[in-house]
Amino acid sequence: MSTTLLQSDLPGLPLRHRGKVRDVFDLPRERIPDAALAAAGDSGTSPDGYLLMVATDRLSAFDVVLPDPIPGKGEMLCQISNFWFGKTAHLMPNHLTGIDVVPVLPEGVDRALYAKRAVVTRKLKPVPVEAIARGYLIGSGWKDYQRTGKVSGIALPEGLRQAEQLPEPIFTPSTKAAVGDHDENIDFDAMVRKVGGELAERVRDATLRLYRFAATYAAERGILLADTKFEFGTDADGRLYIMDEMLTPDSSRYWPADEYEVGTSPPSYDKQIVRDYLETLDWDKTPPGPKLPAEVIERTRARYAEALQKLAGISID
Repeated sequence: MSTTLLQSDLPGLPLRHRGKVRDVFDLPRERIPDAALAAAGDSGTSPDGYLLMVATDRLSAFDVVLPDPIPGKGEMLCQISNFWFGKTAHLMPNHLTGIDVVPVLPEGVDRALYAKRAVVTRKLKPVPVEAIARGYLIGSGWKDYQRTGKVSGIALPEGLRQAEQLPEPIFTPSTKAAVGDHDENIDFDAMVRKVGGELAERVRDATLRLYRFAATYAAERGILLADTKFEFGTDADGRLYIMDEMLTPDSSRYWPADEYEVGTSPPSYDKQIVRDYLETLDWDKTPPGPKLPAEVIERTRARYAEALQKLAGISID
């Protein structure tokens, strides 16, 4: 059975960042067994140590973290990410080290609480943009298209309908907003000004390459990958890695192929159930978020579990 964690507490490990879902801690080299370091290929070249990244069960909607967790959601997200990191390693290096989480946890911490939801990762310099690939016209892309005929400055054919498949996948970067703020779509030229042309092109190429691979894989399992958001980072040598989470229902829009219909907003394997419920409330979409009924929590949990099983073949119960 899954465990529930709203906020991680790891005494002795410095908290580096607490995001909407993930808590990130600094992990010094001396906390990691020598054998694990050797297996990860560390010969003392990472003096700054590593990161311990924990996927909690927090849920955000409309950029507001809600008070109720979705039990086991962090475990499911972590396992889906790890599955995709492994599946795409031939296409793109990722931030995972392969170092086991359990031996590096502080004394007295419940190992079972963190074993399936935490990973030891490289320390990387984040690329300060969200890298988004879109294969279908939905969400903010659909809104931009209705207003301008473009998405992130990319002109699209006239007459496209909501949720229609695009002639080919497109790269539509956005800003990285702080917790509580909204990301904003930008065009490729704006990204070049922010990170430089060479890095922008590498990120765009990697994003589209990964999206095409994942979309083909998912389609073979009866799931359409409408769009997804990646995060990238670079090491001291400038090598590009994919990091954070990968192709989860939180960072991607997955649709059951048998329920897909152009001209509608298809049901998705994510927190859409929560969003739909919140839209029925008199809530201004600012903190604090409202509490969720037990039925909405359980239906959302079941949706994440279904995605994990169909994509990765992993059952949580």
